[in-house]
Amino acid sequence: MSETENIVITIANEDHLKYIDTILETISIAAAKRGTGIAKRSPEYIKSKMLDGKAIIALNGEAFAGFCYIESWSDKQFVANSGLIVVEKYRGQGLAKAIKKKSFDISRQMYPNAKLFGLTTGLAVMKINSELGYRPVTFSELTQDKDFWKGCKACVNFDILTRNSNKMCLCTGMLYDPVEHVSVSKKQTAWKKVFAQLLPKPVKNQVKKLAPKHDTTIKSH
Repeated sequence: MSETENIVITIANEDHLKYIDTILETISIAAAKRGTGIAKRSPEYIKSKMLDGKAIIALNGEAFAGFCYIESWSDKQFVANSGLIVVEKYRGQGLAKAIKKKSFDISRQMYPNAKLFGLTTGLAVMKINSELGYRPVTFSELTQDKDFWKGCKACVNFDILTRNSNKMCLCTGMLYDPVEHVSVSKKQTAWKKVFAQLLPKPVKNQVKKLAPKHDTTIKSH
């Protein structure tokens, strides 16, 4: 039986506040092993995300399994799915992908016009993002909100970022632009509406039915 078979992924709420310390500890341990930083957040910050419906938690019964939260930047023009973490024994089984997908879907519902983005050095996360429609971009295409970039201070590579004026680092920037993912059918429907307004409606040919002719020939007997 897979370790993730009974895991439930849901939007976090006040019932999940008891997991905050475990979440932060799990993030800290993972960052230390990875050798890179994950933006440090206070217990109060994670609490606010849970109460605002902007956090995703994965539980195996009562046991914590994974987490992610949603942040908006630049006046809600950019959205990030941050702090993605999975407890070690559940890794490699698709749980990170499932949490990311849940967070992505909620982000699209809450901020339908926003660009979703992220910074990562992990190939697994890059693959997950690519499958969701993200593409690699330069940092200039990401949010320029200073508060976002302050979150990189916890990373051991922060000096590289600052030396390059926030234009490049060891992380890969990835972006999902909703404008690039408008379906073909929606585009066709939109164009049909435009053409319907611009072009005159065709006049239907009216075919008149002719009444049958009466035979006026006088027959002799």
